[in-house]
Amino acid sequence: MTTEASLPATSASPTVGQVWTRARGVLIAVVLLLIGAVATAVIRSGAQYGSLDPRSTAPYGSRAVATLLAERGVTTRVVTTLDEARTAVGPDTTLLITVPDLLTPHQQQLLHGTTRTSDGRTVLIAPRTSVDTLAPGLLAAPAAGFDSTLPPGCRMTAARQAGAAETGGMRYRSHDARADTCYPSEGLPTLVRLPAASGDGDTVVLGSPRILYNDRLDEQGNASLALQLLGSRSHLVWYLPSLSDSSASDAGEESFLDLLPSGWLWGTLQLFVAAALAALWRARRLGPLVPEKLPVVIRASETVEGRARLYRKANARDRAAAALRSTTRTRLAPLVGVSSAQAHTPEALLPALSTRLGGDGHPPLHALLFGPPPGDDAALIALADQLDALESEVRRP
Repeated sequence: MTTEASLPATSASPTVGQVWTRARGVLIAVVLLLIGAVATAVIRSGAQYGSLDPRSTAPYGSRAVATLLAERGVTTRVVTTLDEARTAVGPDTTLLITVPDLLTPHQQQLLHGTTRTSDGRTVLIAPRTSVDTLAPGLLAAPAAGFDSTLPPGCRMTAARQAGAAETGGMRYRSHDARADTCYPSEGLPTLVRLPAASGDGDTVVLGSPRILYNDRLDEQGNASLALQLLGSRSHLVWYLPSLSDSSASDAGEESFLDLLPSGWLWGTLQLFVAAALAALWRARRLGPLVPEKLPVVIRASETVEGRARLYRKANARDRAAAALRSTTRTRLAPLVGVSSAQAHTPEALLPALSTRLGGDGHPPLHALLFGPPPGDDAALIALADQLDALESEVRRP
């Protein structure tokens, strides 16, 4: 019982070199991403403007049309907040709203309340959900048209002088008999002019922003139509709605779901259905176990070491000790004439072991083979050594 087996010490903790080998790929990828982000930020740190911005010379900017308007004596002022837009409108002003759907319903109501009595012109670029508030009497068609270049098809002076233009995109249905409906696509107009109920003001709804782009201005009658629509007054207020506008946070009594566009809700529902179908497709099929041959032969020592690492990672000293004691009892029972069925019964195994070893060994044997789990790793290692020594002692002739 005093003999202890000499076991090689095996460390389960990874070394510094192993940690570096495992983590260096991720660290290199993170560093490259940071370098790329910094480089992109530096490159774009200059004066960069977005789509339909009259200060932008990019293909989808609108610097060209703003320059042509300036040559004809029309001043252009860029605003990004609702308060600036409402303050700037007047009878000698054209208000261009580049992305009407970006405005909240509350913002739309405030803006329409200002423009309908201003006697100026309001131009809306491809509105969809906002058209019934900003241009009452119009409804957006469910789907956009496929043709981009369309003939005027109306008596509106600006359209007849411009001729064919790239207005194809959103289409609208008008319920106002006084409205000018031009550039029809599949029977529905893509440009509509609604005169105000009183005064000289009007609202122009344009189904596509193409006629304002720098790279499309010289195509067809785009330039003529853009200059006539935006140059009818001496001042042009170019409104670029922004999510940073403080008035966008005033949602009134609306809930969070009311602020989400309907497309987001439908898209979320479709993603949920797709995820459920993918889960059903990839789910594990439960059934009887099918024995398979191992593709490779694994050495017993590697299996033992792997299981030991798992026990240590889970801090499962109780299970490890129970496995060691159970295996030892199973091997000792036939050596002392005890059946396998009684190998785990102290009353049958311990007396046979005491007789084989000689002397009174019941208390230490009971604690060794059926005692409580060890309190720490050192006690577990000592238990393994003592069990190995006990088996060696029993096997000794």
